[in-house]
Amino acid sequence: MRSYHRLQPRPGYATALALAREGCRVAINSRDEARVAAAAQGIAGETAARVIGLAGDVADPDVPERLVGETARAFGGLDILITNAGGPPPGAFESLNEVAWQKAIDLSLMSHVRLIQAALPYLRQSKAASVLTITSYSVKQPIPNLVLSNSIRAATVGLTKSLALELGPAGIRFNSILPAWTETERVSDLMKARAAQNHTTLEQEIARQSSDSPLGRMGQPEEFANAAVFLVSPAASYITGVMLAVDGGMYKGTL
Repeated sequence: MRSYHRLQPRPGYATALALAREGCRVAINSRDEARVAAAAQGIAGETAARVIGLAGDVADPDVPERLVGETARAFGGLDILITNAGGPPPGAFESLNEVAWQKAIDLSLMSHVRLIQAALPYLRQSKAASVLTITSYSVKQPIPNLVLSNSIRAATVGLTKSLALELGPAGIRFNSILPAWTETERVSDLMKARAAQNHTTLEQEIARQSSDSPLGRMGQPEEFANAAVFLVSPAASYITGVMLAVDGGMYKGTL
């Protein structure tokens, strides 16, 4: 099992890097201006691709349209949109007030809605338009103490499937990745919260969660990225409306 003292790049970064390696021009987003600039520089340096970093909080209603507009102006259009945001905080139902629910909706549902709305005029002009929403395997198998994420990400899956049907005639594909536990900073934070709640250690919680996979480990960001790049690529041109679990077998259902 890998140590969480040396975390791997986030899935979003890994996906941007993989797309750049395939020859895509890439725009990436983070709330932290310095961090996103450094990430863009790192990807460009490793791949020689054109990469721009755009700062902004996608939970802010005014930010998604700006991000999409700046990207389209920089690149002369848009072919691929991957919508992703950090998940809402953990908590049991009775510990969460309406403010927490509204913040989670803006972050984990409306960010997808607003980004897609802003991108549609450009995607309609593309000959290979593809949208990929990032949700969670919790939409199929709820995760304890994550009622906000379990509930609101399910709405994003409903949105994705609906748009696959509605906009398929326009040649725009919509799919979603449902990742399970992947080695990231957010997962480390969630494991720390579990450890505090269960009076255990971080290492014990990581081992316990890893054992839920037949592969006996959590996923790597690069494994997530491989699936994402395939789904948005022309190689997946007849795949739309799919909710792909990248979960190492942690989801135990058959459908």
